[in-house]
Amino acid sequence: MRFTVAIDGPAAAGKGTISKAVAAHFGFAHLDTGLLYRAVGAKVLEGADPVEAAQSLVPGDIGGDALRTPAVGQAASRVAVLPEVRAALADFQRAFARREGGAVLDGRDIGTVICPGAEVKFYVTASDAVRAGRRYLELAGKGVATSEAEVLADLRARDARDAGRTAAPLKPAPDALVLDTTALSIEEAVARAVAEVARVLASRAPGR
Repeated sequence: MRFTVAIDGPAAAGKGTISKAVAAHFGFAHLDTGLLYRAVGAKVLEGADPVEAAQSLVPGDIGGDALRTPAVGQAASRVAVLPEVRAALADFQRAFARREGGAVLDGRDIGTVICPGAEVKFYVTASDAVRAGRRYLELAGKGVATSEAEVLADLRARDARDAGRTAAPLKPAPDALVLDTTALSIEEAVARAVAEVARVLASRAPGR
């Protein structure tokens, strides 16, 4: 069975947590596509050319907490505006999405550009203040020295860059189900996502 769940949204809205939970519930493979861009951004911070970094990316490059720092996040957002970088990573993502057994991909342009034909699409969002608070706690828990005000400014700058870029701007797909997690617990958000995927899977069952 080939079945794709596309989950998009801005940073710290909860899309990664929801994606992992949905994938685990249904036994689907999961890909955090943002790590691809973070890995390219990390290579650029080390002096690599963005396009060459994207073209030479291997699975071993997309693991580890080193990719989760604010500096790498900003670098990822900067390289993500480059059409050549996006093109170099698109085929990898599309092949993953249509693998046998089902797949969940989360990112910023999965439902709009990478997998516009995905069987289920979500756009996960939350207020700026709530997202900043979540990201601050995450970074503080990892020992990253920052403040909630700095995190909020960082998120807003990244949002503006991601939404304003010419290549695959951050926005909901027209047919995406919007999940606003501002006032939702993670359990509530996951339950809503799981219910929607289950509904679509049931509608595709033989005899329906």
